[in-house]
Amino acid sequence: MSSEWMKDAVLQATTRRQFVKGATAAALAGAMHGVAQQSAERKIFAYVGTYTTKMDGGGNGEGIFLFELNPRTGELLNRKLAAKTPNPSWIAIHPSRKYLYAINEVTTFEGGSGSVTAFGVDETTGALHELNVVSSQGAGPAHMSLDATGRFAFVANYAGGSIAVLPVLADGRLGDAVDTHRDTDAISGKSATNAPLGSFAHSGHDKPHAHMIAPDPQNRFVLQSDLGQDRIYVYRFDAATGTLTPAATPYTSLPSGDGPRHFAFHPNGHWLYLLQEEASTVVLFHFDQQNGGLTEKQTLSTLPSGFAGTSYTSEILVSKDGRFVYCVNRLHDTIAIFAVGGGGMLHPLGEVSTMGDYPRHFSIAPGGEFLYVCNQLSDSIATFRIDHGTGQLKFTGQYTAVGSPAILTFL
Repeated sequence: MSSEWMKDAVLQATTRRQFVKGATAAALAGAMHGVAQQSAERKIFAYVGTYTTKMDGGGNGEGIFLFELNPRTGELLNRKLAAKTPNPSWIAIHPSRKYLYAINEVTTFEGGSGSVTAFGVDETTGALHELNVVSSQGAGPAHMSLDATGRFAFVANYAGGSIAVLPVLADGRLGDAVDTHRDTDAISGKSATNAPLGSFAHSGHDKPHAHMIAPDPQNRFVLQSDLGQDRIYVYRFDAATGTLTPAATPYTSLPSGDGPRHFAFHPNGHWLYLLQEEASTVVLFHFDQQNGGLTEKQTLSTLPSGFAGTSYTSEILVSKDGRFVYCVNRLHDTIAIFAVGGGGMLHPLGEVSTMGDYPRHFSIAPGGEFLYVCNQLSDSIATFRIDHGTGQLKFTGQYTAVGSPAILTFL
């Protein structure tokens, strides 16, 4: 065998390997480009739940509205009425993105209960089709969430003072509750211990009022705030059966009358921030991920120094990078901004106007560039651009008309 033939054979083999390697790289690059392009072209939908009857404010809504988000400008476009359903004041999206669940904040379902409606989602158009409606196992549901696996939905019934666990069936429908809890003792005082001077924020201390329910980031515990009892309950969650059992410390008490409302975990899962509705305060807890225990570390007002009079907090958000916390004040109609320091401690950075009346809910769009405020009594959603360096918010000048908006959730 000649040396020249050997050289040619080696060269051809090398060339073939380079060709195959190059072709594989090109194919992979093409596939990645296709995925990136598909991702870039995927539409981002926003669902807005509204009050269709007067509940703690206006009732000018018609159900659930669908919008398409322009991720460059923040505009909410192509408004459509996606579903007519009564008082869908809270919405949760299934982890699969195939289903949407909306509470119906009513007291007339099946003789005195509220309800939850399940919808199928068309990911291409955002359209909704109703799957079924089930009892929330209590009057006037105010909040719901899903466990991390998407197998169970948790519902807090404000008027009924109860919580329920609903199974999510294989086709996205909801089943009847697999667990319910209701506490009846320890109603707190009418006036908030830490309310601003001259405050008349006295609502909700006539009986238990379950206000929010959600799992911890590890999906091991479920936390529930009760405004009437000024407590946060902690349950150990069985992800196989959906049942809840009291944690080692079943509940943590807050100052009388302060009114625990909504809470949010820091991305690290160790810090929990709680809004007090009637005191207009935010409370930091350290959360023990092993036993569910809560240790209070800090309480701050969500209102500016020197404020006097009546105001109610409504919603709280932690930025995705964990550097900032945002709290909404109703009547004062502002968003309070806090920087997160060592140990989760908050440092006030000021407030900005919600550019509307009676802000009930706010949310941050995918990508984290824009924040949207549902101003219930002014029938509009205001759009803000987020400065990621400072946490500050700047109104974009964009209003979106929606009757009595209660919540905005992105798909």
